[in-house]
Amino acid sequence: MAVAKLALEDGTVLTGESFGAEGETLGEAVFNTSMTGYQEILTDPSYHGQIVTMTYPQIGNYGVNRDDVESPRPFLSGFVVRELAKRPSNYRHDQRLEDYLAEHGVIGVQGIDTRTLVLRIRRQGAMKSILSTVDLDDASLVAKARESRGLVGRDLAREVMTEGVSQWTTQSGEWQFIKPSGSTAESGAPYRVVALDFGMKWNIARCLSESGCAVTVVPGTTPVDEILALEPDGIFVSNGPGDPEPVTYGVETLQKLMGEVPIFGICLGHQLLALSLGAKTFKLKFGHRGANQPVLNQRSGRVEITTQNHGFAVDAATLPSEVEATHINLNDQTLEGLRHKTLPVFSVQYHPEASSGPHDSAYLFGEFIEMMDAARKRDMTCRGNAR
Repeated sequence: MAVAKLALEDGTVLTGESFGAEGETLGEAVFNTSMTGYQEILTDPSYHGQIVTMTYPQIGNYGVNRDDVESPRPFLSGFVVRELAKRPSNYRHDQRLEDYLAEHGVIGVQGIDTRTLVLRIRRQGAMKSILSTVDLDDASLVAKARESRGLVGRDLAREVMTEGVSQWTTQSGEWQFIKPSGSTAESGAPYRVVALDFGMKWNIARCLSESGCAVTVVPGTTPVDEILALEPDGIFVSNGPGDPEPVTYGVETLQKLMGEVPIFGICLGHQLLALSLGAKTFKLKFGHRGANQPVLNQRSGRVEITTQNHGFAVDAATLPSEVEATHINLNDQTLEGLRHKTLPVFSVQYHPEASSGPHDSAYLFGEFIEMMDAARKRDMTCRGNAR
């Protein structure tokens, strides 16, 4: 293994051994506290532009398989672990982690003191950084990190969203998502859902499909008339990377769609819905990334353990009076969910579709089904009265 160095904009330089690809990459240094699910993290488009550090000490122990990916390829800028497992042990794995990263041109580094790195990020905040196996001069690396653009103000969603319209078809695999209650269309016909892709994880489409939906995936830049021409029963607004404020086309589209059909948003989709309703967003100090984030459902009083991946959040104090806060993060009291009081619109900041879990929030797909079912019944009643 070659020497690799990670440099942060605050002047910190950490040295380790490279695995995967070689070269140089820029990104925002962040950390994820999940014990499992590194393959989901690697292929989640929301990590585009970030160098991700795993807090769990050994990564790669169950390898990589082709069934559990969340997108066509890894989108993160770099991957940092304490120790790479050299002999993966899982009957489903078909590739070692280092070979998978090398195949897709992603630089990994092991041997870094990840505890020190994570503590620095928590104290200083997420920082611009660089990971390199070719330039090993500390001063040069720190200068490059400081001169890089960062994430604020960049429309990263355009760089990861799908390019065309497609019908989702269930991918092969041996696992099955836990279906939420009330997930079957009463009429027997599937609900037509148009998913606005700003960097959507494939498991979201899997969950919608298994809940009784025929899912059409379209780029987040798709005009409103083309979306409505697909005659959707509901609109799903996907997750995605980076700062929501530059995604003005998404905000404008959602403003025009509200009141037309039920809308459900996750992660970046939650932030875009909030912006379209008149709220504001802000950048978190070091973000929420992990599979153990406690969230209070204020409507039911229950606490859900959730998977999260976001560096920006909605300012709850800026929600308009017609919108209620439905979920709150119990670690820092930030907004985790909202619902319009009169329109069929709701969203959450976290990931109810997370694989390998937890599945505490799977009920949200059932709520989306119920919302579309109610709208379908209203339409049938209106047509009957018109006759």
